[in-house]
Amino acid sequence: MKRPLVLTPGDPKGIGPEVAVAALSQVGEAAVLVGDAAAIEKWAGPLPRTASVEGAEGVCVLEPVEAGPVEVESLRVAVQACLDGHAGALVTGPIHKASLVEQGFAHRGHTEFLGELCRVPDPVMAFVGRHHRASLVTTHLPLAQVSVGITRARVLQVIRASHAFCVERLGLADPRIAVCGLNPHAGEGGVLGTEELQHIGPACDEARAGGIQVDGPVSAEAAFRWNASGGVDWVVGMYHDQVLAPLKLVEFGSLVNVTLGLPICRTSVDHGTARDIAGKGIADTSSMVAAIELALRLAQPPHISSGTSPSQGGYSPRDSQSTMGPQVRQSASSSRSGS
Repeated sequence: MKRPLVLTPGDPKGIGPEVAVAALSQVGEAAVLVGDAAAIEKWAGPLPRTASVEGAEGVCVLEPVEAGPVEVESLRVAVQACLDGHAGALVTGPIHKASLVEQGFAHRGHTEFLGELCRVPDPVMAFVGRHHRASLVTTHLPLAQVSVGITRARVLQVIRASHAFCVERLGLADPRIAVCGLNPHAGEGGVLGTEELQHIGPACDEARAGGIQVDGPVSAEAAFRWNASGGVDWVVGMYHDQVLAPLKLVEFGSLVNVTLGLPICRTSVDHGTARDIAGKGIADTSSMVAAIELALRLAQPPHISSGTSPSQGGYSPRDSQSTMGPQVRQSASSSRSGS
C-alpha cells in the first residue's frame, strides 16, 4: 500500500488549514492532516479521524493528544511517522514563530526544530522554484549575527548537502553550484570584508577539490542571474534575505521550502501565517499545491540526467547539451564589479 503524506497545517489561527484543505482537493492526493481538527474541518467539513498514520487511507485527521501547542505536537507526530516509515513525506504549513516562542518554544523556526526531532545537528534550509534553486548557510539569525555564523565548515557542509540533494533527489548527475559572498562585490578581494577570503573561498576550494562544480564566491546578483538563465543548477546564499528577497520577488507562490540533510522528505510553503486574512477564504493555495507536488516527486526515485532547469515540480529536464557561455559564466572577479 502506498504510504500517505502527512501534512501539518501549522498555526490554527492562520491560513494554513484553509490552504492545506484546498490544495489537497486540487491535487487529489490522500494525506493525514495532523493538527487542530476544528480548524481543519472548518474548511473541509467532517473528516474521518485516525489515531495513527500507519494504515491510514484517504484524507483524514489526526489530532495530537499531548499537551502543548498543537502545531508543535503535530510536528512531533508527523516526523515520527516519517521516521517509522509509515508516511512517505512531510508537508508543513506556516507556524507563528513569535506566538510559539511566547509559549516556550525553543527554536527559531521549522528547520531547527526538525533537526532536533531527526537528531540532525545542522539541517539546511533550501528553496526550489520554477526558475531558481537555493540553500542558506545561516537561517533565522539577526543580521548582526550572520558573520559569526559563516564558517568554512558550515559553508562546505551546505555546499555538500546541496550537491547531494541535486544528485540524490533531483537526479542531476553533475550539478553546478554558485556560492554567494557575504559582502558587496563578494568582498572585493578583502577591501569590503574578509569572510570571503577566510571562510567562503576556502570552503569553495575544498568542495572543488572533492569533485563538486563550484563557482564562487561571487556576488549574489551574479549567482542568481546565472541560476535564472540556466548557467548553474543551484545557488548557496549566506543569509536569509540574500536568498529570500530575490526568490520571493520572482517566484512567490511557486517557491517550495525544502529541508536538506534530514533522513525524511520535508517540503513547506513559501509564506507565513497571514493571520490578517485568515478565515476570509481568499488565501492563495499555489505554494501549498507546489509543496505537495514536490513532496510526491521527491519521495520517488529520481531520473538521472546531466542537467535540469527548475520548474513548478522542481526538476523538469533541461537540454543536456546546455553549457555556461561567457555571457553568464563570468569569472568571480569580474562579477564583483556591478552592484
